[in-house]
Amino acid sequence: MIVFPAPRLADPSATPLRLQRAEGNARLALHRRHGETRLKTLYQEGCVKIRLPRPLPGLPPEAILINTAGGLAGGDRIATEIDIAGTTAATITTQACERVYRSTGEAATVTNRLTVGAGARLAWLPQETILFDGGRLSRRLEVDLEGDAELVAMEAVLFGRTAMGEILSHGALQDRWRVRRDGRLLFAEDFRISGEIAAQLSRSALLAGGSSMATVLYAAQEPERLLNAVRGVIGDAGGASAWNGKLLIRLAAASGLALRQRLEPLLSLLLGGRPLPKVWQL
Repeated sequence: MIVFPAPRLADPSATPLRLQRAEGNARLALHRRHGETRLKTLYQEGCVKIRLPRPLPGLPPEAILINTAGGLAGGDRIATEIDIAGTTAATITTQACERVYRSTGEAATVTNRLTVGAGARLAWLPQETILFDGGRLSRRLEVDLEGDAELVAMEAVLFGRTAMGEILSHGALQDRWRVRRDGRLLFAEDFRISGEIAAQLSRSALLAGGSSMATVLYAAQEPERLLNAVRGVIGDAGGASAWNGKLLIRLAAASGLALRQRLEPLLSLLLGGRPLPKVWQL
């Protein structure tokens, strides 16, 4: 007869085992050399990768950020630094929508730092972030502009996937923006929502029952010249204001698809008619 030992029960007083978390860091620097924008620094560590596809003729270089972890969960940490030297231009985007999954308590942390030299133009165009039920995300965007540098920056959030019948009942999102020009604060914002998100988003002062939103910032010389055109593109899906060297746009929509239908022509307008990166194509 074979006797198997009784299983050992877990000690409730023992320190809980720390779950494995995804971590990643990436740095990209571009500069002007021999009349062209060229790579100066490329560093990638952990789950964050950067790919540089060959740009089409006449278009600025593109960099695609990839999270090989396949999404973010509680306690994951990723950070990206982008440095665009003077008189250069670049577009930074992501391979796909970032997904923030259910957390056991901690928030996933994302930190993005952008430096744009005088005379340079940077388009920061990550695809939408999808917050799943129970997901928790803390995200920071720090931007330093020098001189007459231009910036188009966009962050969009989908609160669940309406096409899949998903309802985001609980979760947390903290989104912090700090944009400076020559060391002086140009734009600052802290957006926070937590707890019973679905109930809060149903309020008319928020999304009036919608499930997606986006913030777009255009920092340049005399951005007011585009204000009327921007308002014509977004229609009744949001609002836009221009003051003190910046143009700020808010968008809200019932679904991610409806948000895209407004975002794509809006961003193309701010980019001077240039098409969006190919990875944006549905």
